[in-house]
Amino acid sequence: MSKKSTPGLNTSAMSDISFLLLAFFLMVSNINTDMGIARRLPPPLPPDFTPPEVRERNIFQVKINRNDRILFNKEVGDISLLKERAKEFLGNPQDLPNLPQKEMIDIEFLGTYPVSKGVISLQNDRGTSYDTYFRVQNELTAAINEMRDELSRQKFSRPYKDLDQAHMDAIDKAIPVAISEAEPKNTGGAK
Repeated sequence: MSKKSTPGLNTSAMSDISFLLLAFFLMVSNINTDMGIARRLPPPLPPDFTPPEVRERNIFQVKINRNDRILFNKEVGDISLLKERAKEFLGNPQDLPNLPQKEMIDIEFLGTYPVSKGVISLQNDRGTSYDTYFRVQNELTAAINEMRDELSRQKFSRPYKDLDQAHMDAIDKAIPVAISEAEPKNTGGAK
């Protein structure tokens, strides 16, 4: 008895088509990626730099503990109030003595404008969840963005995002990003 041979299939064309389909789907597919917080780090300071003294009234402390509880200036606060509290602090619309001082600065397109000396100091615990940390950062950034947009509409009658770069720079000088982030600490449980 003789062995019958099974005819082989030529699969080289099929593998070529499979490769082309895979390449096509990789090129046209969107791959979701996690988003981070867009911040530009300041340049390194010279070794002989002495930081200026900051008065207590010019600092708005935001602390997050490992249980994701938030404190605004040593008072328990809710994240839903953070944006408005930050805007009130940085703007100090009534020039209250317990809120930040303002310095009159000559800014192109705006003239002499009162710029807040306020700084938001953010500190979190090493056990703080990333979600809470991100939400706090988002609220603080939203406060500054809203203040910039309000000033832009007041001075130039259009939203901040529609300004040219020179006018954006003027608004940025009038309302700078004043968020200082301290190194995370181990604070223990909620108090």
